[in-house]
Amino acid sequence: KPYFENFYYITMLRDPVSRYLSEWKHVQRGATWKTSLHMCDGRSPTPDELPTCYPGDDWSGVSLREFMDCSYNLANNRQVRMLADLSLVGCYNLTFMNESERNTILLQSAKNNLKNMAFFGLTEFQRKTQFLFERTFNLKFISPFTQFNITRASNVEINEGARQHIEELNFLDMQLYEYAKDLFQQRYHHTKQLEHQRDRQKRREERRLQREHRDHQWPKEDGAAEGTVTEDYNSQVVRW
Repeated sequence: KPYFENFYYITMLRDPVSRYLSEWKHVQRGATWKTSLHMCDGRSPTPDELPTCYPGDDWSGVSLREFMDCSYNLANNRQVRMLADLSLVGCYNLTFMNESERNTILLQSAKNNLKNMAFFGLTEFQRKTQFLFERTFNLKFISPFTQFNITRASNVEINEGARQHIEELNFLDMQLYEYAKDLFQQRYHHTKQLEHQRDRQKRREERRLQREHRDHQWPKEDGAAEGTVTEDYNSQVVRW
């Protein structure tokens, strides 16, 4: 008998500038993605399609300027590329179509896939992310998510020129993130509204049941004498 499981695709997005700086610091400490196959349409990219930014074993000690100067650095627009269907643009073959068309298709594909995921969160909104996750999958975390505003990326001091350059290198990620923030806030407020409606309905139902219970406990009959009411009350006290 075949066994089927339900799989849900989820992801977390991060502010593109912070994410880029974080990856730079990670690479600077010696991190590589050499074991990544970058499979697309059943094959890995050729060295010409995906050259490396460094000649040695890793890129340890790379400066931010060097990191930004590598035009084929996979850190650029990584969130869009990871979410998009690369087969739509010929995978890593940059000669498959012109750059403008490629970028438009990649961004739209990333938006569509993000919208259709069961869930996505934003690292800068940890509590809201937890709220949506719990409501989406009907579970409860043991402890609340913690918002860490101090990260390796936040400790990096860059001038406005460097920040603008990073935003330019990640212009697709910047557009995706704005779209994601808007969609995230819509989902959060919609879910909050539904929860408030359910709470109000629950309270109304509880009040209705309480009234019915009181009516059952305190039956009223037209023309009943005061003595009868007292007698009924005394019998109720005995039962209580």
